[in-house]
Amino acid sequence: MAIVASLFAGLAALVHVYIFVLESIRWRQPATWKIFGLSSQADADTTAPLAYNQGWYNLFLAIGAAVGVILLWTDARQPGYALVFLAVGSMLAAALVLLSTGRSRLRAAAVQGTFPLLALIFMALSL
Repeated sequence: MAIVASLFAGLAALVHVYIFVLESIRWRQPATWKIFGLSSQADADTTAPLAYNQGWYNLFLAIGAAVGVILLWTDARQPGYALVFLAVGSMLAAALVLLSTGRSRLRAAAVQGTFPLLALIFMALSL
C-alpha cells in the first residue's frame, strides 16, 4: 500500500507543479488565463500578483509531498509519513475550499484533489 500511496502523492506533487507553472509563470498568456475563467488580458494583469503568490503555495506543497515520499523509503519513514500527510492533506483541503466557492469549480477541485485523496487513503491503509 505504501508504494501505491507514494505513487499518488507523487502524482499530486506533479499536478501542483503544473499549477505552479500556470499561476506563477504563464498567468498572463491568454491560453492560461482562459483556463481560469478570466475574460481579458486586463483581468489577467490585475490578478497576476495573486496568482503568482498562489502558484508558489502550490509549488511548496508539491515539494513537501515529494520530500515526504523520498523520506518514506529511507530510515526517516515516520517523518516521511508526517510530511506526506501534511502536504497531501493540505492539497485536499484546498480542493475542498475551491469546491466551496461553487459547483462550477467541481472539475478544477477534482483535478486538484483526487490524487491527494487517494494518497491519503492508501497512506492510512499502509500504517
